[in-house]
Amino acid sequence: MPQLALYTFGTLTAPLTDPGPLTRALYDVGEQVYRTITAHPGYLGHAEPVAADRGRLFGADWGVWGEFVVPTWYEKGRTVESTALAATLSLWTDPRSAFDAVHTGPHREALNRRRDWFERAGHPNHVLWWTPDGATPRWQDGVSRLEHLYEHGLAPDAFTFRRAFTPEGSPIGWN
Repeated sequence: MPQLALYTFGTLTAPLTDPGPLTRALYDVGEQVYRTITAHPGYLGHAEPVAADRGRLFGADWGVWGEFVVPTWYEKGRTVESTALAATLSLWTDPRSAFDAVHTGPHREALNRRRDWFERAGHPNHVLWWTPDGATPRWQDGVSRLEHLYEHGLAPDAFTFRRAFTPEGSPIGWN
């Protein structure tokens, strides 16, 4: 059975290493969100670096998830001191499970505060697509699909929660 991949991306107002209270709050919320989401029904897994260093995304070893890359519109730093982004790559059984995890509980609370941490952008902040059972999406897959969504709009291989598709490419009318 196909699995649903979800890639999210946002540019932060401050670098990940900023010592200010907003960045500390982002880390605190993020830890709570991950604990809740990883226990959510339908969750299958997410990209994590093999050895996690706070703020180190570029050049980290992401194992089977591939090299960490970002959309072309990201113009901030790429060093530990200057990286100012948040990105996730995860696998789910279906769109409803992923939607519920993102739009309830601690993640919903974090979404309500997103203006505290993220720059406003004219780009999409997430993209979904179906992967074959057992396949692991790579960061490049997420970036390519997010850029495709931005440049060409919705498609069965690059869609959003608002306008989702089945693995066969038919629109889902569930929300």
